[in-house]
Amino acid sequence: MTFSDPVADMLTRIRNANTAKHDSVEVPSSKMKLAIAQILKDEGYIADFVVTGDGAAKTINITLKYGRDKNDHILSGLKKISKPGLRIYASVDELPKVLGGLGIAIISTNEGILTDKQAREKKVGGEVLAYIW
Repeated sequence: MTFSDPVADMLTRIRNANTAKHDSVEVPSSKMKLAIAQILKDEGYIADFVVTGDGAAKTINITLKYGRDKNDHILSGLKKISKPGLRIYASVDELPKVLGGLGIAIISTNEGILTDKQAREKKVGGEVLAYIW
C-alpha cells in the first residue's frame, strides 16, 4: 500500500492509538519514521519502539506511554505542518516554539531529523514536519 504522505500516516496512527488508549501501534518502517520515533522516545512522548520484520516488510512497533492510568495522556497532541501540497520551511531565526517551549517541533534539516531545540543549537533551518505536545 502506498501513501502520499507516510509521515502524516504515522502521526495519525499514533494519535488514533493514543486516543483509543491502546498499548502499542504498528507503523510501516522507513528511515525518516525511525528518526521521528527516536525523537519521540528521547523527548519522553513514547515508551519505546522496536523494528520487526525483514526486507521491505519492516514495521515499527511503538509502545505508547501514559501517566498513572490510561486517562493521563503523556502525548496530548500531534499536528502535521508541512504537507505534500504545501511545504513549510523555516530558517534558524524563524524556527517555531510549540506552546512556548513546552512542546517540540520536528524539523527535517541537512543534519538529519532534529527537534527545534537541536536545530537552534546547530544553527540550521529546514522543513517543519510536525508539532508534538
